[in-house]
Amino acid sequence: MSDPSPLLDLTLRPHRSLSPRGFWWLMALLCGVSFTAGFVFYAVGAWPVIGFLGVDVLLIWVAFKASYATGRRYERVVLHEDRLEIERVDPWGKVTRETWQPYWLKVDLAARPGHTAAVRLSSHGKVTWLGGFLPIDEREPVARIIADAIKGLRYSPSTSRIE
Repeated sequence: MSDPSPLLDLTLRPHRSLSPRGFWWLMALLCGVSFTAGFVFYAVGAWPVIGFLGVDVLLIWVAFKASYATGRRYERVVLHEDRLEIERVDPWGKVTRETWQPYWLKVDLAARPGHTAAVRLSSHGKVTWLGGFLPIDEREPVARIIADAIKGLRYSPSTSRIE
């Protein structure tokens, strides 16, 4: 028997401001500027500068690829009637899962030592953090969405059965 549809299914992903198409336009522009500057330096006899211009473009390309790789990570929060599941996928595809009992779960926004505030889930002395990669202004709404879904579960008529 499969689970009924979840009460909440939320996927958190890091934001990337430059689309892949924008990245290629930027790289084409950088290559064009570097080629033009390299030609000017070659014409005045400073040909060794060409290598440095090429290294600059290569380093920018590597930095953007590393940024896009970290953008592949995500966190998925799924709330069922009897559990809250957190699935984390890192940039290399490694998956870790946690399961929480939602009835005692506290959700809030708190500062981690040495970090800015993030969504904190805690229950029975156990703590986990969500959305550390999200912009600060998006963390509070995420905490509210999760807390409201759990509150709705706690007080829904289908879950408060007397047997």
